[in-house]
Amino acid sequence: MNSVSLGDLSQSFLTQKRSVALRDAMAKLTDELSSGKVSDVKDVLAGNHNYLSDLERSMEILQGYSVANSEMSYFTATMQVSLTRVQDFAGQLGLDLILAGGGPVGVIAGSPSENATTQLQGMMNALNSDIAGRSLFAGTATDRPPLASAETLIDALRTVVAGAGGPEDILNAAQNWFADPAGFDTVIYEGSDTALAPFSLSETERVSLDVRANDPAIKDTLLFTSVAALADDPALGLSVSEQSELFEVTGLGLQSNQDGLTDLRSAIGVVEARIEMISVRNEAEETSVEFARNALLLADPFETATELENVQFQLQSLYSVTVRSSQLSLVNFL
Repeated sequence: MNSVSLGDLSQSFLTQKRSVALRDAMAKLTDELSSGKVSDVKDVLAGNHNYLSDLERSMEILQGYSVANSEMSYFTATMQVSLTRVQDFAGQLGLDLILAGGGPVGVIAGSPSENATTQLQGMMNALNSDIAGRSLFAGTATDRPPLASAETLIDALRTVVAGAGGPEDILNAAQNWFADPAGFDTVIYEGSDTALAPFSLSETERVSLDVRANDPAIKDTLLFTSVAALADDPALGLSVSEQSELFEVTGLGLQSNQDGLTDLRSAIGVVEARIEMISVRNEAEETSVEFARNALLLADPFETATELENVQFQLQSLYSVTVRSSQLSLVNFL
């Protein structure tokens, strides 16, 4: 009977080949056990990558919408902060002007016009705020502030009301100028008359937000504040009692206009709530897609650990056999 045996060199090559294969298998299983994912995706998918590609594309789209939601949320939150400042300035100034009027005894104390000028600057600075160089209240003209300076507004309004008579005439002239398209909207408002395009927050959801610095509620706030800032201007020539009357009228106007500013903030609040709802929905969908992807590529930890232990045992056995073979000697058989 013929027999075929392996020479020492062939036996060494076979042992080395087997050792390399076991080490590779152990490295692969160790990686799967630590990462929790299979290392050979092609083997799991059996060559069909369409489903995995679709899942990964959906995740990328949802992550993009997540960024858009965060940006929009920050945008609306900053708008709320700005309008809150405007409303707080206007509310406090309105009370101060009413108290400063003092009724029939004239202006009580302080410098109401100077206070109104300071508050006007604060309001217009708040409305000219931006995030990352993008104006909030300028419509599509996000590259520039929507309003000129408070000094420009006061100077322009001074020219308009200079020829008016008493407080009522001054207020009427100011109101006409603010309502005239060639007045405030041309001289002071530097933003766009076009609203921002709707924001895409999901594949099916679009959110519109149109709050600009030439909104009637904002214009009325600036109107009463700027008129109060001019009440003691020598160019108007008002007596103390007339100044008192103008302070009281503008103060009441600021107080009555609080509802308009509240409506603006409420409109933004509705948009914020909708953004939050869409964001939660997108996050839930992203979690679902990620779960499906992980389920597809997940390596069973118990099965992987069992295979790893088996490979380690085989490798140890191979090393033991190799050591014993290397210790064989003809002397041991004589």
